[in-house]
Amino acid sequence: MHTLLNLDISHVVYYIGISAFAFTGALKARAYQLDLIGALVVSFATTYAGGTLRDLLIGVRPVGWINDTGALALVAAATALAFILRDHHNKFRRTIFLSDAVGLGAFTATGIEVAGAHGLNGAYMVVMGVVTATFGGLVADILCNEVPELLRPRELYATISAIGGVFYLMLSKWGIPDNINLAACVVTVVAGRIISRYKRLSLPEI
Repeated sequence: MHTLLNLDISHVVYYIGISAFAFTGALKARAYQLDLIGALVVSFATTYAGGTLRDLLIGVRPVGWINDTGALALVAAATALAFILRDHHNKFRRTIFLSDAVGLGAFTATGIEVAGAHGLNGAYMVVMGVVTATFGGLVADILCNEVPELLRPRELYATISAIGGVFYLMLSKWGIPDNINLAACVVTVVAGRIISRYKRLSLPEI
């Protein structure tokens, strides 16, 4: 069980991801004029849906967020912050994107680490990293009746997550310490997401 005390780098990355995705989900709920309970639901879904699916797929019991009161407190705090900033939402549209990018990177790294700790091979470690990082946003977008960002054309989202995951595995095979791998994965995904958005990079359409 994760706690907010005696954190190592993997826990720091985990809690950064929780804070970033919870804030993203709460601001998204605000954009659709949901009430505070609705914001909590969307924030919770954004934060935990991906990790829950990952844990169910690889047989982790209980799923990672159970009994983690520190993580739940971060979700509540992020939602409260978005509520406080509700009259200034338009000024924070860039913040939503950047927060989501940070969450994408942090949860990609966390998902890969959890998958590796449970014996999955490299390819499935990357898949679980992508699932952890992207499925929460997909569920949140569906709850808000929006086309999921994961499925939008001209958006590199899951692709960037996968690139970060592959980079993590490459560094591991080169003998780079895990703490550096985690940080490098996060930085790669965040930078890739920002660059792809502003350079308008995308995959070919079918």
